[in-house]
Amino acid sequence: MSSRERIAVFIDGVNLYATAKALVFDIDYKRLLRHFEQQRRLVRAYYYTAIIEDAEYSSIRPLIDWLDYNGYAVVTKPTKEFVDFLGRRKVKGNMTIELAVNAMETAGHIDHMVLFSGDGDFRSLVVAIQRKGVRVSVISTITTRLPMIADELRRQADEFIDLVNLAGSIGRDPNERADRAQRFQDRLPATSSKTDGEEDD
Repeated sequence: MSSRERIAVFIDGVNLYATAKALVFDIDYKRLLRHFEQQRRLVRAYYYTAIIEDAEYSSIRPLIDWLDYNGYAVVTKPTKEFVDFLGRRKVKGNMTIELAVNAMETAGHIDHMVLFSGDGDFRSLVVAIQRKGVRVSVISTITTRLPMIADELRRQADEFIDLVNLAGSIGRDPNERADRAQRFQDRLPATSSKTDGEEDD
């Protein structure tokens, strides 16, 4: 693979999260960026996710903010709520169109597209990108009990990379979370061990 190859990374955030969770490891997005920068010319790294705007706290917001400040082009849109025919409340937040539009706009400036997703809806996009002379790699997994990638997407890709094989390169160190929790505990003010009614001598 040429070091002059121009590459763009497209991350389907929800899909990648579900895949990594199924493989029982966390993505280290700093390492992920570094992995693709090392031997290639990284043109852009996109991250797509829908967010619940009216929620008091969104667990995804700290990640989005970090990505925004650390080299990723973050694309978000608010989720939509609807009630299905059984009267159940559903939340919809598909980012397929946004990713496809950005990929088509970027295709003329890259040699290689890397797609983190197993969503079969992207097969037509992969075909269109390949027609522009761009090589397409798709990253997901088939090592889980049920494959996380649609067979038609896997077949269409120029290269399929199983996410499990990248765990050592882009996965977060399992000890890091424990270390971070310990550092947080160490910063907390010491609590008094005295019980009510006790006085200093």
